[in-house]
Amino acid sequence: MDPAGLRPLGVGEILDVAIKIYRSRFSVLVKSVAVVLGPVFALSAVVRLSMPAGEDLFEVGRPGTTPEFEADRLFAVIAGTVVIGLLAFLASQLATAACFKAVSGAYLDEQPDWRESLRFARSRLGALLWLSFLLAILLLPAFLACIVPGIYLYVAWAVAAPVLLVEDVRGWDALKRSRELVKGRFWPTAGVLVLVAILTAIVQAIFLGVLTGLVSVTGNEVARELANAVGQTVSSALTTPLSAAVLTVLYFDLRVRKEGFDLELLARRLGVEPGPDTGAEVLPAAPPPVTSDDQPPFWPPPPGWRPRDG
Repeated sequence: MDPAGLRPLGVGEILDVAIKIYRSRFSVLVKSVAVVLGPVFALSAVVRLSMPAGEDLFEVGRPGTTPEFEADRLFAVIAGTVVIGLLAFLASQLATAACFKAVSGAYLDEQPDWRESLRFARSRLGALLWLSFLLAILLLPAFLACIVPGIYLYVAWAVAAPVLLVEDVRGWDALKRSRELVKGRFWPTAGVLVLVAILTAIVQAIFLGVLTGLVSVTGNEVARELANAVGQTVSSALTTPLSAAVLTVLYFDLRVRKEGFDLELLARRLGVEPGPDTGAEVLPAAPPPVTSDDQPPFWPPPPGWRPRDG
């Protein structure tokens, strides 16, 4: 993305830019999600089919006797459910991180393919899981205590994942960094989150509802589970990149507004490294070379630039 084209965006513009990036990198984004979540959803279908049904948890003895509860069968159901949940959670975190990498490339002048995006996501998976754990243990009590604090923290920490993946700021520092970026932009950020939630919910309802509804009339359990796995894979391949695209554009928009990210990006492309502190100020690692016509390398001139003495 051309740094000169970076400017503060409205809520509608954020969605528009996100959809354009989503469409331009559609193939990479869909592959990044499908190759991770597809096998997990297929395995989940197999596990569900192998688990005993509710009526199978009781062993019926002689007529007139009370059915005996089978604890081993209940344990199999619980274990299968836990395994499915953990696999789905890990896969979704990996797929989401890969999408963030692919979308952020539009800003950072990169063109990662789906393999490179997944390799990057794998390198950040541990930090991303820790961040998700922090969000869970901090947001859940806030929502249980009172809805308002939970909503505030959810919005304030909305761009914590992009902060981690783009800036490599981890754990609690990522949450604080996100809150600093969102400060003063709470309601527009909340509006973006609500709109993307509505869009993704509509897409998921369409694919899962239509496929499951068509197959359920047959009464075939195997076909129903297969349709559910296909519907989950397709809907996730479409909605996960869209959510990641919106959050990434939101993150960069907040940085453009508060830190002059366009100037920082321009300086990086000209070979000038920013200072250690994140912010709008861009400091050169060394004095830039002076051209023959005594013109600065870009405008406004970088700090410390002086024309050559005549």
